[in-house]
Amino acid sequence: MLGLAAFADEISPDLNVQITECKRQGVTHIELRGVAGKNVLDFDKSMRVEIKQKLADNGLGVIGIGSPIGKVKLSEPFGPHFERFKLAVELAEFFDAPFVRIFSYYEAFPNGRAEVLRRLQEKIDYVQSYRPVLVHENERHIYGELGASCLDLHQNLDSPKFRAAFDFANFVQAGEDPLDNWPLLKPYTAHIHIKDALHGSGKVVPAGEGDGHVAEILKDAYASGYNGFLSFEPHLSIAGQSSGFSGPELFGVAVTALRKLARENGIPLAS
Repeated sequence: MLGLAAFADEISPDLNVQITECKRQGVTHIELRGVAGKNVLDFDKSMRVEIKQKLADNGLGVIGIGSPIGKVKLSEPFGPHFERFKLAVELAEFFDAPFVRIFSYYEAFPNGRAEVLRRLQEKIDYVQSYRPVLVHENERHIYGELGASCLDLHQNLDSPKFRAAFDFANFVQAGEDPLDNWPLLKPYTAHIHIKDALHGSGKVVPAGEGDGHVAEILKDAYASGYNGFLSFEPHLSIAGQSSGFSGPELFGVAVTALRKLARENGIPLAS
């Protein structure tokens, strides 16, 4: 049975609304990215404590820290960014989250591959003594935008502390077919984002209504032993560079679409 998680800041910046809607939709975990208009890396100590307590009081866990780490230009200084990365790991420990989402840098082509690998290896080395696993999200315009580049990262870094967060829509928007990339990345995938999109326009749509082959891939993932989480990142109202927004109503549309797709394809979902 696959668990359900969500980038709950897509529902509302208000934590109470996030909690209410997640519980209403049977979502048990949050991929913590934003609350009250603040990015997770900018929460002060009292805000962290309040969020952790409210989530616990409502029976919700944190599946991952939805950090923006690696979503900067490769030409930017590494030192300050690495300090932000350490903070993301600290937050994952504080919230007892198994994952920290990361990216692999903008403007990494044509000569940035070696530096991307070096920076990622330094992060992997850092988390060896911590619980969280780094999950790399394929994202437009970063080094790991395309399936082959993602595979290059995983084959060369080859660490259980560095896995893939598979995103259907991002591959579609990059002009690729997720069905081609799934066999490449399946051995490395520890987390799946639920977001679908249309070829050409790149418009984000509910799961199963786009060109992401969500049903086929999820069916194969489950049959192959994937027993992790499906994390809603629907972007049905706003799809920005750093985050997206759907609102409560469209978030409900996203959940309903996935549940329908799962029923029709024999994929058991929690709740």
